Amino acid sequence: MTEQELFAQISGAEDEAPDRREGRNGLREIAALSMTKISDGLIDPKLVLSWLLNALGAPAAFVTALVPIREAGALLPQILLASKLETLTRRKWMWAAGAALQGLAALVIAASGMLLEGWLAGLAICAALAVLALARAACSVSFKEVQGKTIAKTRRGAVTGTASSLASVAVVTFALLLLSGLLQDRGAVVAAVALAGLLWLAAGALFSTLKEPASEVEDSSGLPPLRATLREDADLRRFIAVRGLLVPTALAPPYIVLLSQQGGEGLLGQLGALLLASALASFLSSYVWGRLADRSSRRVLSAAGFAGAASMALMLWLLWAGLARAVWAGPAVLFLLMVAYHGVRQARSTYLVDLAPEDARGRYAAVANTMIGSILLLAGLFGGAVSTLSAAWALAGFAVVSAFGGALALTLREVERG
Repeated sequence: MTEQELFAQISGAEDEAPDRREGRNGLREIAALSMTKISDGLIDPKLVLSWLLNALGAPAAFVTALVPIREAGALLPQILLASKLETLTRRKWMWAAGAALQGLAALVIAASGMLLEGWLAGLAICAALAVLALARAACSVSFKEVQGKTIAKTRRGAVTGTASSLASVAVVTFALLLLSGLLQDRGAVVAAVALAGLLWLAAGALFSTLKEPASEVEDSSGLPPLRATLREDADLRRFIAVRGLLVPTALAPPYIVLLSQQGGEGLLGQLGALLLASALASFLSSYVWGRLADRSSRRVLSAAGFAGAASMALMLWLLWAGLARAVWAGPAVLFLLMVAYHGVRQARSTYLVDLAPEDARGRYAAVANTMIGSILLLAGLFGGAVSTLSAAWALAGFAVVSAFGGALALTLREVERG
């Protein structure tokens, strides 16, 4: 089977088969994305790095800083990076460089885990994570631009969805090894982080081999026109509003864990159980979400928003019914929530690529992600403040917001067939 035929089968090309170049590019994008997504699972700040810092005896302040560093660092700088992106003729190089830099930062984290302890380990790992997050921002802002030029509109969701499902197999294996007790010491976790670094380096090298059409170079001496872009495109403003309302699908998992632990069960506090729930959700849903997003990404956004709200409401009902302590309750709800989260991830990426004008996808991604980065920080502060009173109230608020996001998504313009 040729690369063209294999990619056509993966993407479900029916109306118009991909040409040879698209087939070659598609398979390489799937492979590169798969490696980076495996790395994401192996170095997850919420789970893996938090466990590692605790094992190293780092102060709690460093542990609580991990997720804000990762999220804000990966989103807020994109408005600056988009300016640089538009000066590049071949924009794959920004993604390749970003992947390589993430790999080097991960290797620094692994070395810190082996050689340092206490506050020195915390400082070194947080600093390396900040570099990793900035490099991730470069990958995020450039990927949509490259994918838009190398993959046809109705096949982009299949690329990201297939990569997510393939990567989740590796993360599931890692989680099962953790649950089995075979990988419970510091050395095994450090080795996983080092493997993540090597995979990022390999992904960058592979991505650099894409056959990308040349882009027109623009003079971007200043910042991308954030206000102008938002003012001129009402569809983009509405999309950002929808994506902002669906942020709770990313923020809610820790509250599910907290409520389950309050119920008396410590299963979800185990690193392996959390990784397993997330990876299984990705494996079973990402490809399906991606294919559905190729048909109508706005409908996937809506369905995922309602599904996220329903899973949060289910956790609240279990808590009210006194079933939160059941061994199956927390993992089941977390699995459902992560299915919704992956639906949002697949659809938001597909919608933005299909919405943005040609050669402006990087700028659109930067504008959207800068806005969402700010919303994430505000939503995180809101959730944290409300959770000091009650984690259940914070989760209830997130459920309402997610439901509003699902409803608003139905008002988005259909972009897949336009």
